[in-house]
Amino acid sequence: MNSPWKALLAAPLLLLLSLHSWASAVSYIDQHSTSHSNGHTCVGCVLVVSVVEQLAQVHNSTIQASMEQLCSYLPKKLFLKTTCYLMVHKFGSDIIKLLEAGMNADVVCHTLEFCKQNTGQPLCHLYPLPRESWKFTLEKARQIVKKSSTMQYPRSGSNICSLPFLAKICQKIKLSITNSVPYKDMDSDKYSVFPTLRGYHWRGRDCNDSDKTVYPGRRPDNWDIHRDSNCNGIWGKDPKDGIPYEKKFCEGSQPRGIILLGDSAGAHFHIPPEWLAASQMSLSSGHQRQNVLLFSFPVHEHRRDRLFPSSDRSNTLLNKLKNSFFSLPMAITNELDWPQRSGVTGFLDATSRIEEKSIYLRLRRRNHCNHRDYQNISRNGASSHDLEEFIKSLSRNQLLDHPAIVIYAMIGNDVCNGQTDPVPKMTTPEKLYSNVMQTLKYLNSHLPNGSHVILYGLPDGTFLWDNLHNRYHPLGQLNKDVTYAQLYSFLGCLQVSPCSGWLTSNKTLRTLTSERAEQLSNTLKKIATSEKFTNFNLFYMDFAFQEIIEEWRRRGGQPWQLIEPVDGFHPNEVASFLLAENLWKKVQLQWPQVLGKENPFNSQIEQVFGDQGGH
Repeated sequence: MNSPWKALLAAPLLLLLSLHSWASAVSYIDQHSTSHSNGHTCVGCVLVVSVVEQLAQVHNSTIQASMEQLCSYLPKKLFLKTTCYLMVHKFGSDIIKLLEAGMNADVVCHTLEFCKQNTGQPLCHLYPLPRESWKFTLEKARQIVKKSSTMQYPRSGSNICSLPFLAKICQKIKLSITNSVPYKDMDSDKYSVFPTLRGYHWRGRDCNDSDKTVYPGRRPDNWDIHRDSNCNGIWGKDPKDGIPYEKKFCEGSQPRGIILLGDSAGAHFHIPPEWLAASQMSLSSGHQRQNVLLFSFPVHEHRRDRLFPSSDRSNTLLNKLKNSFFSLPMAITNELDWPQRSGVTGFLDATSRIEEKSIYLRLRRRNHCNHRDYQNISRNGASSHDLEEFIKSLSRNQLLDHPAIVIYAMIGNDVCNGQTDPVPKMTTPEKLYSNVMQTLKYLNSHLPNGSHVILYGLPDGTFLWDNLHNRYHPLGQLNKDVTYAQLYSFLGCLQVSPCSGWLTSNKTLRTLTSERAEQLSNTLKKIATSEKFTNFNLFYMDFAFQEIIEEWRRRGGQPWQLIEPVDGFHPNEVASFLLAENLWKKVQLQWPQVLGKENPFNSQIEQVFGDQGGH
């Protein structure tokens, strides 16, 4: 596939919805393949044209008006609105002609050559084929735009970064994704005061970005009498007895951080379904709520209290989007990930209003001295193969820092890829053993003594097809015309599927993929039980998604409600927090030493320093 940053930055070319980047961001495919680049462009075109057409339908307006309306929804940040209008000016007249002639999004995008059928390759389409033959329909559409000047515009591999006003933005995002460290980091300590571009959404917020000896997770410098050297908000000394607060409240409390080595699931990859739902889009200003559950399924009144035990039901309904694309700039500069709401390192409460907390928030609640000590070292599309590259962005000093809990959670991409025949590209147990051992040796040379590492197994992804294939995708809910089975087939045909082994109608292939995932999980278990390291204890835990499903059923939910509605692949926010709850309980029961002590001074820390907010 394209490198993730290029795919991400191609999104503004297609009305800046950042939609087709989802396929590239989660696929593990050859990074230099032109065909895959074409596939991402095709997906983006079909999605955008579909949204334009549905906007016209919902508002009973013209195609021209719906395109302008879509641009009006986009924020001005990152030149999103400006570039959208430029694209409408460039391609709008052709899109109008084709849609008004009754052509669907597939035909439009093939006609404008954003989608291409290569010689000897199958025809890739999202919607049912036209009643007339495809060849006849496509020729008819080409005649409609025959004299169009835009047909000379290069569709595939177009570089939006060549636009002068986007060059700096492109460079920032590229560097952030490539290096997996904060772009804005004045003292180069891998921590930042800026939220996105791998800033404090990904790892604890720096409290002094001009001093590289000050950062989250370090042991206090001289008990932090004069400064907050570890950014946990505890410093100075008690005027009553002269004892430093850090010594009084944190000494012997076994502070520790949480570090995630993961993929797009760990980074909490998420495309809000409202970006695809014409009936949900709005221009009103206001704070965006994801409302994943409210959009994804109807909640019956008698079940609502069980699903949202701590929520005000009226507020839940009133918190629908006021501006559908309010968070788009933030999402783009976070690579379409939401680590600030992830199940492991999230520091914000779930937007779905469930009571469960992330692992980090639980550690922080257990011991307030752990404040801000979290790192999400995850990357979209990552597997055990390329962790060797970006694990170097991990920040831990064996001599100066507190121990850490590291969760290794490469849960998909060692078996998932977009190939037509995915099995040969799957990681073998032997190769996984080698990759993981290399990772563990690196950790042993960087983690402080007394740390802990948990190897997380792979899930059985057969539940994806079983529970979603016959349901309507958000894009198909308005007209009941796009199921997940159609989406999976479309992505698989284009070779940009996030997991062609599980997202397929081929039951044999789904079974083979699950068998390989089980083999890899057994390899991780073998490593955990047979290998020893000097600076950390090693554990293994199964990916207990079936247990999560059963828990969700007890609350009145259904399994399909736990999957991201747009990509039909990733665990959504609710699933991530339920998985965190499951992991926490098991660790608490089996290996309580991993979590450290409960700090008896937590209430006193709050009395003196407040609630430690300000991530």
